[in-house]
Amino acid sequence: MKVITGKVRFSYANVFEPKSVNGSTPKYSVSLIIPKSDKKTLTKINRAIETVKKEGAHKWGGKMPVNLRMPLRDGDVDRADDEAYAKSYFINVSSNTRPGIVDENLNTIMDQSEFYSGCYGRASIVFFAYNTNGSRGVSAALQNLQKLEDGEPLGGKSRPEDDFATGVEEDFLS
Repeated sequence: MKVITGKVRFSYANVFEPKSVNGSTPKYSVSLIIPKSDKKTLTKINRAIETVKKEGAHKWGGKMPVNLRMPLRDGDVDRADDEAYAKSYFINVSSNTRPGIVDENLNTIMDQSEFYSGCYGRASIVFFAYNTNGSRGVSAALQNLQKLEDGEPLGGKSRPEDDFATGVEEDFLS
């Protein structure tokens, strides 16, 4: 079931090159930080999860597992030490294929410095049921991304546009 989010913040954005985690198959991935105040997006996500739970029961032998894993997580609980996730929920999404990435005018973004962890936009994601190696749950796959606006970069690295915007050389000894 496909969901188009409202405005979210992107974190851990590995959307131009696939990345392997602990030796796994390399995937494109991003964490979608959804403000708790965005009731419309959260309602769409929760409806999609409930639909997939009902339709996916065949993957779990026809009955709902007790330890069913869910994709929507509370940033205040699961990422309490990360300010970027405060007052938000989040979903980690991935794909084996590169997502389409466009700007607010639907122009393809090719410059990797234009889409980064910390910018804001919308995401197209598809929810599905899974049963893999004893792990059962609902997950979401990354489809496409739309950047709507810049944001403070996450991960401690500044953007060159911000560092050199003044054009004035500073004396590093002062």
